[in-house]
Amino acid sequence: MDANLINTLMWTTIVVVLLFDYTNGFHDASNIIGTMIASRAMTPIQSVIIVGTFEMLGPLLAGTAVANTIGKFISLSSLPANVGILVVLWGIFGAIFWNLLTWWWGLPSSSSHALVGGLGGAVIVAAGSDAVVWGYQELMTKGKWTGVMKVLASLVLSPILGFFVGFMLNRFVGFILSPASPKANTWLKRFQFISAATLAFSHGSNDAQKSMGIITLVMILGGAITGADAKNFVVPFWVILACAGFITLGILSGGWRIVRTIGFGIFKVRPKHAFSAQLTAGTLIFGAAVIGAPVSTTHVASSSIMGVGASERPKAVRWAKAKEIVSTWLITIPGSGAVSALTYFVFSKIMGW
Repeated sequence: MDANLINTLMWTTIVVVLLFDYTNGFHDASNIIGTMIASRAMTPIQSVIIVGTFEMLGPLLAGTAVANTIGKFISLSSLPANVGILVVLWGIFGAIFWNLLTWWWGLPSSSSHALVGGLGGAVIVAAGSDAVVWGYQELMTKGKWTGVMKVLASLVLSPILGFFVGFMLNRFVGFILSPASPKANTWLKRFQFISAATLAFSHGSNDAQKSMGIITLVMILGGAITGADAKNFVVPFWVILACAGFITLGILSGGWRIVRTIGFGIFKVRPKHAFSAQLTAGTLIFGAAVIGAPVSTTHVASSSIMGVGASERPKAVRWAKAKEIVSTWLITIPGSGAVSALTYFVFSKIMGW
């Protein structure tokens, strides 16, 4: 196989992954900024500056455990290098398409689900289901969470925890503030500078690592990473820096269509609610990043607001909008998977593979 062709495919795919990283930040900006705007704790400019700063720091300081998980849930060693790289390319295309489609509709879908679905769909069409590391056997025989089982468990359990922790934390904050005067709102708005920074740091530490994992996988397939670094799945520093930068640029651009859904569409957010939801989401997402669990910021942020709203006034929660969001969650993996699978199938027929 022509080394120049493989090198070109590798760098083209890396650029597309960075584009996905940008759309991830663009799409998920609402999850971080929405409650700040809705509770009037910050102006849009203030929120973007704080979020952008800590979003950049997250990937640089939080390690690469999530990158390792994402980079290893598919196995493309049975494919020629050029085909393996193209599989990743079309998988990322499916994820980007889904991100932009749901952004246009104003729906807070999951970039993490879109990434998993997009890669899974392309890999299954190209190499069969055996090329996906399902992790079922390891779980049953060794009790070890790995591959798709670890990814899906993280994505399913995190919104449940978000709802429960958000519910309990808002009740606790309400109990503490029960004798307080309305002036407490001023302090709650100030505390949001801390909780928002925590959420932004957590988002960067978890979501940017997903792109790091894919780029590292592509570089291994292309032969740019070899030896011990390839075996141990070592993420190069420039990849960490690039992914941190692109997801931060996406956040700074802001997915303002979805801000309305997150900040105003689920529950009428006040300073207390925003603080509780941000602290809940930030803590859970950072905890997941530490153990290498790739969670969805969209899911955790949305479910946290639902839990906060349910603890305050269940009837005030717009459950119809919540149902719409959950429906989007459920169709994201098969939807992005179908896009990438169809794209790869058509392309492979054109190329005569």
